[in-house]
Amino acid sequence: MKHFFAIAILLLFTSCIHVKTTVDSDSSLNTNDHSLDEAGIRLVMEQQELAWNKHDLEGFMAGYWKSDSLKFYGSNGLTLGWENTLNNYKKNYPTQAESGTLRFVINDISPVEGKNYWVMGEYHLERQIGDANGVFIIIFKKIKGEWKIIADMSC
Repeated sequence: MKHFFAIAILLLFTSCIHVKTTVDSDSSLNTNDHSLDEAGIRLVMEQQELAWNKHDLEGFMAGYWKSDSLKFYGSNGLTLGWENTLNNYKKNYPTQAESGTLRFVINDISPVEGKNYWVMGEYHLERQIGDANGVFIIIFKKIKGEWKIIADMSC
């Protein structure tokens, strides 16, 4: 009986080490996945800055999910759909003077559900007609292997 008890403790101890090693390995993989996801999201936003600064609004919109289900919430309320969002950008920023030079400041990128991330940050527009600054929360989702904005709240 004494040997049985010693063997049971030994088995319990070694299984705990195995579980801890497995958990640690999984968490490092999650950290690496998060780092890769964050890098992909930052790349999309860098491409958006470049397109915007050339007054290429269609190029800027390439970062958004091209769907009628895209949601944009701004000072004029809720806009549904990629096409409607693009049309609002064209209406509100018809020339380079209105669109100016865009710079994003990313304050946080965090997973919110599954493989979706929110990005909290600031936008800064330097413009001939006067600068504009504000904050945003955007939700990114990986769709067909590409990071896309599925919801945007900017003010």
